[in-house]
Amino acid sequence: MKISARNVVRGKVVSVEKGATTAHVRIEIAPGQVLTSSITNAAVDELKLTVGGDAYAVVKASDVMIAVD
Repeated sequence: MKISARNVVRGKVVSVEKGATTAHVRIEIAPGQVLTSSITNAAVDELKLTVGGDAYAVVKASDVMIAVD
């Protein structure tokens, strides 16, 4: 795989929760550290994402927001 994004993190899929049109995919990138992504159900199927499988989290964003109470 070649990609221009520089923020690529490998991990294991720990859960895939499909909704009506989108799914929440959780990838454990280190013990106790999990990234969650919302992607389409079609993308889950096309990528053949399954719990326990390897996957990459690719972060490409123009903004990072931080909030506190």
